Amino acid sequence: MLKGLFGANRQGRRDDAELGKGVWRRAHDRFRRGLDRFHQMLEGLEADAMALVQDATAPVQGATASAQETRNARDNYARLVPVANSLADLLPEVRRIAAWAQSLAPSEGMDIPFGAGGYLNDVHRELSRAGNALATAAESVAMLRLGAGDMAAVERRSGTVHQHVNRARELLEKNHAVGK
Repeated sequence: MLKGLFGANRQGRRDDAELGKGVWRRAHDRFRRGLDRFHQMLEGLEADAMALVQDATAPVQGATASAQETRNARDNYARLVPVANSLADLLPEVRRIAAWAQSLAPSEGMDIPFGAGGYLNDVHRELSRAGNALATAAESVAMLRLGAGDMAAVERRSGTVHQHVNRARELLEKNHAVGK
């Protein structure tokens, strides 16, 4: 237990050093929380699929899961794992972007540092949108679990997350490359 506390403390200090305590850190943390939520919903979907499999194979009278429901739950889970992995692969990129922005324009408060032409405002906006899109992707997984959503919505929202992260990186690369 103490090892975990010390590890978390070290990670917090490293985050403070790399990301600061301002807007870049909050954008990174928002993305991480959205990713955690997405994976929680995915784990719930897996648990639901496993429960349906057990229910369908149980020799109890009145089993509620049909073979089609069981197949759908397993298929949804199998299709979501690569989506979840691709979103998880974005976390180091979001961290790199936020750390890069922090090194260019340190932030310790609520104000977005001003860059030449206001591009840092756009970078922050894209990171914030990525975090929000990730939260809506997690919500889409929750709706899928409830039977009120579809896989296309999750995939569409996941694609939006990728677009926002890519746009944030492009903005930094473009403006940093010209010496702004």
